[in-house]
Amino acid sequence: MMSTTSILGIIVMLLQSSISAAIRIQPLAFCHVKQLSRFHKGSRLQLNRILFDTSEIDKSDASVCASRQESGTDETPMATVTLPKDDYRTVHIAKILGLKNGDSVRAGTVINTSDEERDKFAGLLTDDATITWLPEGKIKKAEPTKNGDPPGSLCISIPQPPKTYLSTPSRNEGWDDDAPKVSLLLALPRPLQLSRILPMVSQLGVDQLILTNAMKVPKDYFGSHIFRKPEVLRGLLVEGLAQSGDVRLPNVHVAKRLKVFIEDELDELFPPDEVARVIAHPQRRDIDGREVGPVPLRMTDVEFPNSDTRRLLVAVGLLKSLPK
Repeated sequence: MMSTTSILGIIVMLLQSSISAAIRIQPLAFCHVKQLSRFHKGSRLQLNRILFDTSEIDKSDASVCASRQESGTDETPMATVTLPKDDYRTVHIAKILGLKNGDSVRAGTVINTSDEERDKFAGLLTDDATITWLPEGKIKKAEPTKNGDPPGSLCISIPQPPKTYLSTPSRNEGWDDDAPKVSLLLALPRPLQLSRILPMVSQLGVDQLILTNAMKVPKDYFGSHIFRKPEVLRGLLVEGLAQSGDVRLPNVHVAKRLKVFIEDELDELFPPDEVARVIAHPQRRDIDGREVGPVPLRMTDVEFPNSDTRRLLVAVGLLKSLPK
């Protein structure tokens, strides 16, 4: 199997490339991408947007009243979220951002576009959420302590429109409508590698992720805790969204049998007359360093069958596993 570096490098290069053209592929076209010898490893997690699940929205008005009293404003927030003292977002706001009462923070609520019934607060986006510290115990000052620890729990108030808007398919304010929808068909890597890849997948804006078996994928990989515990998988995806500032979760589909998926589901999910389908595979070289194999097709040479929808399916790690 390809290494984590190769897989991540290919994903980054594919999704950050400027894609302007399209080729009809029957069933798939070959795209050769040079492997990256190194991949930049980030340090600590930087939350560019504080994200919440809709289940975290306060149901009572108690925290709303506290927020209004502390911030000195008569405007009733659209919603409020109260985070405990030891929550990683509370710690980040105190230690990294060092925010005080009344300061603004970028916030949003996660949305899964595949959900048939959506919460009314799903997909909210704002750059003007305000914070209110709620001191606990012996701490009286409503601000981070001298060593940067939170003084207590944290109330975040999401303002009323127009400072807050909804990210939905019918309203895409703030999003690039010209960007193609990219789906990723990925041979399932080792669980440790997968845990590193999932945040990057959501961070780079992948619309749909299909994880499948391949020639060298052991069956026990599908028994990973990532699949047994949906909250773990969701948490890894949210981690990537928080870094990119997006709120839309990728749809994740697990296909344990690649052949069955290609024969029964591929054309239904990704019709060849609507979706450009490509295989990303590193260019092979001989012992002398000369390129061998088919003439590479660059991503900029790929054309979209349907210029209105501009959908792209990229397959990674499946070249030797596809039926002839």
